[in-house]
Amino acid sequence: MSDLILIAIIFCTGAVLYRFRRPILGALRRFDARNAARREEEFRARFDPYAHYKQTLRLAEDEIEQVSEIATPDPRTGVPLTRYVFLGTAYDTREEADGARRTAVIAMAREFYKDLDTIALKRRARRADGIMPPRP
Repeated sequence: MSDLILIAIIFCTGAVLYRFRRPILGALRRFDARNAARREEEFRARFDPYAHYKQTLRLAEDEIEQVSEIATPDPRTGVPLTRYVFLGTAYDTREEADGARRTAVIAMAREFYKDLDTIALKRRARRADGIMPPRP
């Protein structure tokens, strides 16, 4: 009797998997495509002298909020107008808001490199003072 129940459970599981095969296979294909794209990008980054800067900009871009779209009434006519908000500031056009966001991303990336330089200079000063042994 227990063998019959086990076979019924296996059959039902197989039927459910067969029913949802397209979404499952689609998700697996998308996962594989993302991995292939990531591997290709890593391969190209090995030969690109500016890959580190591009990666820093991508990381900074992920950390900064996106431009959002809001509808506000015009103070003179009352007609709803579309405004674009970035970091609490409303802009009239999408281009202005995207420009402000781009400026913020670049500023964040520059701050990262300033911090990196500060750390490197401190290490160099400690080596010069004899606190840290020189690199082999």
